[in-house]
Amino acid sequence: MASVQKDVLRALFDAAVHRALPSICLPQNLPPRPKGRTIVIGAGKAAAAMARAVEDHWDGPLEGLVVTRYGHNMPCKTIEVIEAGHPVPDAAGMAGAARILSSVKGLTSDDLVLSLISGGASALLALPAQGISLAEKQDINKALLKSGATITEMNCVRKHLSAIKGGRLAAAATPARMVTLMISDVPGDDPSVIGSGPTVADPTTQADALGILQKYKIDVPASVKTVLDLPANETPKPGDACFAKNELRMIVTPQASLEAAAAVAKARGYQPMILGNDIEGEARDVALVHAAIARQVARYGQPGSAPLALLTGGETTVTVRGKGRGGRNAEFLLALAVALDGHAGIHAIAGDTDGIDGTEDNAGAMLAPDTLARAAAQGANAKSFLANNDGYSFFSALGDLVVTGPTLTNVNDFRAILIDKAD
Repeated sequence: MASVQKDVLRALFDAAVHRALPSICLPQNLPPRPKGRTIVIGAGKAAAAMARAVEDHWDGPLEGLVVTRYGHNMPCKTIEVIEAGHPVPDAAGMAGAARILSSVKGLTSDDLVLSLISGGASALLALPAQGISLAEKQDINKALLKSGATITEMNCVRKHLSAIKGGRLAAAATPARMVTLMISDVPGDDPSVIGSGPTVADPTTQADALGILQKYKIDVPASVKTVLDLPANETPKPGDACFAKNELRMIVTPQASLEAAAAVAKARGYQPMILGNDIEGEARDVALVHAAIARQVARYGQPGSAPLALLTGGETTVTVRGKGRGGRNAEFLLALAVALDGHAGIHAIAGDTDGIDGTEDNAGAMLAPDTLARAAAQGANAKSFLANNDGYSFFSALGDLVVTGPTLTNVNDFRAILIDKAD
């Protein structure tokens, strides 16, 4: 891979991540100190880094607990940090969620609950509704992850099988004031979807959750059907009194990170073009659209002329049919490589801004015009790897994985395609 384009691609990704770091985006969004206690709670891949940023900029006493993914910890002084399982919930997450729910009960109107929510909170706040076991919820979660369901659909189901999500945490904290600081990792930045909205009113219904399970042909035990059939188990809706004193602050979004990357692209001599921050769909189908736009730029100078950087965000899905080591960004990039078929002058990167592509140890990968040729020289057929959902293995063998480790933030996937002028 050409070193110049590789360096530019990595600079774009790094700029997107840096813009979303809690130390950068959180301090200016802190509320005033209350008369009473300040309880800090939260969950997500960025929860520990957010808690640390609160501690570094708060002018009074703090107490509380947040849950983050294994390996995403950051030392805090007074706020306790628990690590738990993601994307499949585990017992540690369930215990942490129960403690968080308990910590906000019995507060007064003089108290403040500062809620720190980022991507990953859905799995990390795993407190099943009464009558559902953790094992049952784990099975449903695994099935949803393999089904191709969107993040909005998955979180609708999660909310209605939970004792803490879908606004239930806010209801438990009444009458205290609650301020929620959110880092968005979902297309459209819908606060009720981010982390399954534990402190946000839920516009979806039990019927919606049942419909999603039926849509993807996910069999559920009788206990789950019972929970979804009981009206008393419905989540609190917009207008509920429990949200009257609540405030939501979206402290950073995928769009903000794309704009940061666009500024770097311009400084490096590329015309930046942001195509969208909320792109969804099957990763390989999204790749076909990106490839078509890149070819149009290269051949006709439309919708912009080279040198140009196409930038997109959002969250794709992968319907798993093979047995390879995947990740939606590796899948996207492998499908893009196949579609571009070695097109001259086109380089790309795709990565998850949390540093973890699915469940692997990489953030994503890069491709270049010679990617398929280098793979073929090793006896690797890109189409076969794609059919087996094995993008990780394909790019690993080429040395083209992007490995950052946990970034301690998360504003969804980042994609950049560089189109250079033909020689």
